[in-house]
Amino acid sequence: MSGFDRLPESVAELFGEGATAVEAYGLLTVDVPSDAWIAALTTARDTLGCTFFDWLSAVDEPGTGFLVCAHLVSLGGPAGPGGMGGTGGPGPVRKLLVRTTVGYEAAELPTATGVYAGAGWHERETHEMFGVGFTGHPYLAPLLLPEEFEGHPLRKDFVLASRVAKAWPGAVEPGESHGGGPKRRQMMPPGVPDPNEWGPLKGQLPAAPARPARGPRAAGGERPPRRTRPAAEGPPSRPGDVTGEGTGAPSGEEPAAPAPPRKRVADAPWEQPPPPAEEPPAEEPPAEGGEPR
Repeated sequence: MSGFDRLPESVAELFGEGATAVEAYGLLTVDVPSDAWIAALTTARDTLGCTFFDWLSAVDEPGTGFLVCAHLVSLGGPAGPGGMGGTGGPGPVRKLLVRTTVGYEAAELPTATGVYAGAGWHERETHEMFGVGFTGHPYLAPLLLPEEFEGHPLRKDFVLASRVAKAWPGAVEPGESHGGGPKRRQMMPPGVPDPNEWGPLKGQLPAAPARPARGPRAAGGERPPRRTRPAAEGPPSRPGDVTGEGTGAPSGEEPAAPAPPRKRVADAPWEQPPPPAEEPPAEEPPAEGGEPR
């Protein structure tokens, strides 16, 4: 039995006290305390055979801290001392996600470059985007942003100043229509401050107009009451009824005249009725004193 087959039940035995594991959609996720971060990565490499390092990053969890994640893969090579692939040949490819949480005040972890050399690039990016420090890193310098850049862009409390200093380039704001109707109050996404409270236009913009409340319906716009038909009047009148019974006409009034029957249209040329015979022209009376013409 391989180390993966023993999880998640034996997670405390493999990763130590305080570790938890869950498997969903073919991915096994192990959460460990921050002080057991390097030990957990070493166990994943030596015991579970996760020799391939995929990526490392973090997630800003408001109110909790930073969730640092390392995605590792066991390529299913020959069986090792930990029983990665069992006996008799290579095992299947297995994925493992190792996570830990660090607080905002002490956002720091030991570097994983001693276990996975490929983690150096990812730790530089995580430090730059989230502000998580990695002690012992050989070169924790900026990677993507210029050196004069201030702040960490992937933190959820980072202010998106570009939306304040520069107007929206589109014709209308997101959520508005092109009809030119009244504008609704703009909803700012997380990180976008109110331009009247932060930025170069602070205190210079007018307050957003309040949406007028709907008044009562005008008297002219009320719908007329719907007429109800008593059961004694019966159903509405139908063409062809010759009596007032069951026509819906009030007693003492003549029912509506029946509609004329529709003329039948032949479905095929041979069903057309024969044309009427032409009558011979009438003879004119003879003129006076002469023969008939």
